[in-house]
Amino acid sequence: MGISPSSGRMLQRVDASSAIASPSFLTSRSGRSKAQPQNNRLPWPVVLFLVGLVIPWITPVGPLNLSVYRIVLLLTLLPCLGMWASGKAGPVRAPDIGLFMYCFWSALSLIKAHGAEAALQPAGILLVETMGAYLLARCYIRDAKAFENVITLMGKVILVLFPFALYEWVTGSKPILSAFSMVFPTVEVTMMQPRLGFWRVQGPFDHSIVFGIFCGSIFALTNLGLSTDHTGSRRFRTTLTACATIVSMSSAPIAGLIMQGVLIAWNKFLKQFPSRWKLLWAILLVAYLVVEFGSNQTPIKFYISHFTFDAATGWQRLFIWEFGSASVLNHPLFGIGLADWARPKWLVSDSIDNFWLIIAMRNGLPALALILGSYLWIVLSVAFREINDERLQRYRVAYLICMAVFFFVGTTVHFYVAPYAWFMFLLGSGVWLLDVKKGDAGAVEYLRRSSRNATPVRQVGPSEDGEPQRQDRPRGRPATDVSVPAGRKSGR
Repeated sequence: MGISPSSGRMLQRVDASSAIASPSFLTSRSGRSKAQPQNNRLPWPVVLFLVGLVIPWITPVGPLNLSVYRIVLLLTLLPCLGMWASGKAGPVRAPDIGLFMYCFWSALSLIKAHGAEAALQPAGILLVETMGAYLLARCYIRDAKAFENVITLMGKVILVLFPFALYEWVTGSKPILSAFSMVFPTVEVTMMQPRLGFWRVQGPFDHSIVFGIFCGSIFALTNLGLSTDHTGSRRFRTTLTACATIVSMSSAPIAGLIMQGVLIAWNKFLKQFPSRWKLLWAILLVAYLVVEFGSNQTPIKFYISHFTFDAATGWQRLFIWEFGSASVLNHPLFGIGLADWARPKWLVSDSIDNFWLIIAMRNGLPALALILGSYLWIVLSVAFREINDERLQRYRVAYLICMAVFFFVGTTVHFYVAPYAWFMFLLGSGVWLLDVKKGDAGAVEYLRRSSRNATPVRQVGPSEDGEPQRQDRPRGRPATDVSVPAGRKSGR
């Protein structure tokens, strides 16, 4: 029996649709990066970096204190720089240059404040943690599967940390640091006063607030970014992430957690309302005006002072903002470097709990403009990117909520060491959304749904007697109807 011309055309369309719907099809306009392997696993540099974030070992190398994630970034910076320069990470974008300029200007300000020799170490570490983490994500997180794999791995990391965090929350002992310190030196143990009868969990980091930021940063990513095929597992990991954030007993991470929950709920319940985000911005504008004209505090001071567990912390942050802003106005171009900042004698602590403020204080307003501008360029570009596929929209919303929380939490917390590198990695991990071809995710979703309970029959052409040949399929599995035209959905 021969094959009619119409049947042959039908089979060609099915073969083409199968090829389009393969997982590797969801790539950027420039194609899948050569840095990205063809399998579905995360590349080893990314795995080592992400796991290294929670390993508290500190290795002294001359004047440097190198942690595990810093060693990984040192080893991968030049290869990633080569991939980026050769176009394997997609097109060069404005924030790429902006972050390079941020590192350059920061180094220049440190040289001006302390001299070239003294500035070499902090400027080098800043370059490694900024561009090393950012380019690692730009080069290796190039499609939807890699993005979801990052979320999955970080969920597993928190799953491993949580039992030890729960024990520390109740007893106050530091099991993670105690265990790791038996092999190599670790970060110092920080004992803080209990809150509400429980100890503040430090985990593998040097402060409880750092642990809270790290855990809370993937709440929206876990809730929206993981596959909906396993709803129970996704809800469990989301709940676990929230609990890990709460046991830090730190106001800023918990406020960020609440903010993510509100935004997720807003997106869910107003899903059918296309202008829901415009409405939210209108509500925020009204709230801003109410605080501006109805309070004796500026909106920034109102936010800084009220999102705290106790009033003393709120007042401390207000004083930091007041005298830190004065320091920026006195040294607007290059800042003060790593020198101590001017403040009253009664403000004993030199801690600056504001990520954006400390950049302006140390490196000047141009440095703040470069890093903040790069951040806003990526976030706004992703926000206004035309995306019609539902799954890609979930990825985008998760990424934007995560970035928004980093921005607002950064006004009350300083990101340094591991959380800073993690922030830069996350910032770079969303750029692939700007490179995705329109319609790619729909093909992947079609394959996922249509092949869940069926094994495709591959047509390999007619035999010598004209009879079409078929690839054998496993017993007990139904054959796929090859007569379904490309683009038609199955009955699921």
